Amino acid sequence: MSLPLLEYTPMSQNQRVAGFEVPGDEQPRIFTTENLPSPNEIATIIDAAYLQIFHEQQMLVANRQATLESQLKARQITVKDFIRGLILSDSFRRLNYDANNNYRFIELCFQRVLGRQVYNERETLAWSIVLATKGLQGFIDELLNTDEYLETFGEDTVPYQRRRILPQQEIGELTFAHVTRFGEEFRDSIARTSRSSGVARRSSPPSRSSAPSRSSAPSRSNTSRPSTPSRVTSSASSSSEESGSYTGLIAAILIGFGALSGVIIASFVIGS
Repeated sequence: MSLPLLEYTPMSQNQRVAGFEVPGDEQPRIFTTENLPSPNEIATIIDAAYLQIFHEQQMLVANRQATLESQLKARQITVKDFIRGLILSDSFRRLNYDANNNYRFIELCFQRVLGRQVYNERETLAWSIVLATKGLQGFIDELLNTDEYLETFGEDTVPYQRRRILPQQEIGELTFAHVTRFGEEFRDSIARTSRSSGVARRSSPPSRSSAPSRSSAPSRSNTSRPSTPSRVTSSASSSSEESGSYTGLIAAILIGFGALSGVIIASFVIGS
């Protein structure tokens, strides 16, 4: 027995505001297969679907689904089926589902499939229960079969970020492609880890083992030098001490000779 979807209250977001302005360049471009596009236009629609689901950071050749592309070009599947196949692919599962927790994955799917942010934590919790009970495939089926998706995009339109720019706003909302893929929990854990490591580095004294050992053998680059700066300083100080002792000895000898010559002269004068 599957659990019913938890009830939550919608919030006033831009996509829920009715627009009466004339569409211009600031409005999102709509890619659809309703008007029987040409093969070149089908290729453009496929690229737009990859950009919406994988974003620019994950649009790699290895992530392309050749089978789904050929089925869409042959009109065997609809755009909705193509979006479903991209989300259930191994590449999307590895890059988005396996790399995030359930709450963050719910936010990513709402941004890329429904073209809006989640209303609140209640909505995130409600759809995380669907993901936990029905699995990834059941969650995607439920999301694509919602009235909101069918009324907004239907079977033939590529999802897009709805009403990102309002006429009375100078700057529109940030695009979902530029939002970091990590949630607040991961960012907060990184901040706590960096702060704790910084405190540990400041509080811990420097280790003696990190200092170079005095008894360690000198490297080859040091042995090639004639002497180290410390040895040069010690030799210079010892040579200055020896020169000072020699100077003192010479001065004492000269003083002795001077005294002796003075005694000899004095005795000579007295005798005469």
